[in-house]
Amino acid sequence: MKRIVKPTPKNEEITVSPKKTIVSRTDAKGIIKFANDYFMDIAGYNADELYGQPHNVIRHPDMPKIIFKLLWDELKKGNDMRAIIKNLAKDGRYYWVITNFHTLRDEDGNIIGYYARRKAVPQHVKEEIEKLYKTLKELEEHGGMEASEKYLNEWLKKHNTTFQDYVESLFGGDKELIDKYLKSEVSDEQLGKCEDKYISQYEKSHSNTKKKKSFLNRLLGR
Repeated sequence: MKRIVKPTPKNEEITVSPKKTIVSRTDAKGIIKFANDYFMDIAGYNADELYGQPHNVIRHPDMPKIIFKLLWDELKKGNDMRAIIKNLAKDGRYYWVITNFHTLRDEDGNIIGYYARRKAVPQHVKEEIEKLYKTLKELEEHGGMEASEKYLNEWLKKHNTTFQDYVESLFGGDKELIDKYLKSEVSDEQLGKCEDKYISQYEKSHSNTKKKKSFLNRLLGR
């Protein structure tokens, strides 16, 4: 699959509806296996462009690398994580979301992928966390990720919190309420139906059997 060339970022924000959920699923290496309609509407890519791409195809250059290192360190341990992330759309615009990353395992308990739900972020939350991200990004540019990691660890210690708790505190600290917000609109049952629909759509538009099998294997993590 052809790698997507990232666009030049624009200082223009895409408004994410708080009533809709952006959903995606990847394999254990972060390769996209599924994206729902709203993901594609916001990011500007279609299914053929997204499936098989690394999820960092939508990573905005304003995001500090240490945040993703922190996320991956926890996810590889099997821990679910929440984070507030600035993403890059196909046309160069950006959008902010709070994301809940959930670890997927096979029957033997091995990690086989990750499932993420994303929702809109209130303006005050964007403004608050952007201050921290800007500092971390500047430190990385001058001293590498070691500098930003040191600062983040000291910052969290100073505030007597973890990154996860800090993110949740920006939404009032009510974990149950945050869960309800992130899970609103799209249920697991609906997600399964969406995946079935995309398999059907892809098969109709791709008559080549080899392509169909490749897509199904990617989608199902095989």
